[in-house]
Amino acid sequence: MRELVIGAKIRPLLQILEAKRLYFALSRTPHGVIDLATPCLAALAVNGAFPPWWIVILGLVTAFSGYTAVYAINDIADYRIDRQRRLMMGAGGAGSLSGPRHDLDAVLMRHPLAEGALNLKQALLWAGLWSGIAVVGAAILNPVCLMLFVAGCVLEIVYCRLLKISAYRSLVSGVVKTIGAMAAVFAVDPDPPPLFLLNLFLFLFFWEIGGQNIPNDWSDIEEDRAIGAKTFPVQLGRHKSAIVVFCSVCLALIFQTMTFLSGRAPFPALSCVLALTAGVCLVLLPAIRLLISRDARAAMDLFNHGSYFPLSLLLIVVGTIVFR
Repeated sequence: MRELVIGAKIRPLLQILEAKRLYFALSRTPHGVIDLATPCLAALAVNGAFPPWWIVILGLVTAFSGYTAVYAINDIADYRIDRQRRLMMGAGGAGSLSGPRHDLDAVLMRHPLAEGALNLKQALLWAGLWSGIAVVGAAILNPVCLMLFVAGCVLEIVYCRLLKISAYRSLVSGVVKTIGAMAAVFAVDPDPPPLFLLNLFLFLFFWEIGGQNIPNDWSDIEEDRAIGAKTFPVQLGRHKSAIVVFCSVCLALIFQTMTFLSGRAPFPALSCVLALTAGVCLVLLPAIRLLISRDARAAMDLFNHGSYFPLSLLLIVVGTIVFR
């Protein structure tokens, strides 16, 4: 009897936790939390110093809200396509509830909206809630941050709508990926160095193309071909796509180094060497393995390892500032 009473008390808590898991799965929160390293990196690198504590707290809340909202918008805009994938591939395929175990985006659940675990109204309310928090935070930090967030939401929808139109939608994804970092720069420095902004943009743009977007699409080649989607792996084939990935990663490492050297307080040579080493280990070597093997597992390894690249750079930047 006692076990039944305890079970009855715990059951509502478990239901609440399950509901939260579904919402955070919609926003790919495990990946989103890792992505927070990117705006943090940009905010610290531009001046080579920690901003005031209130900007740190407000910036983190705003960045988390923005990433949570944009990832949810992606799934909302794509949910019909994701549902079509699921129906075509079957419940046991790539569209299953658990998703591929090695896919960082599917740690909690892959596409809960398309799976029917959440309905459209719930998803829209969730995205609207976090968008509202992001709008308020961005407006307080800098009106430029607000404009960048709105632009990011619009471009994310454009990116999703181009799925069956052009493989060059990946370029839109590259731009979207830079927006959080660019906003973080303006949050701590209303008049940042133009060269730093340009290098930061190009670094993140090519990292997204070569280390995230194309490798992620690679694992869905058969599904995308079946539904008529146009991605680089589908349109160019594995060999040419691997070359694009390799070249993009090389450019990302070049512009990442230039980013470290073009802020108001250029980072010392040791920090640049450590950052370049992290890039070689996390994105360049996996890109070379993909270039050689051209298989889906190598592509997903690149995606997963590449996701941690900004975090590794953030740790180097923090260490440099602390011990400078």
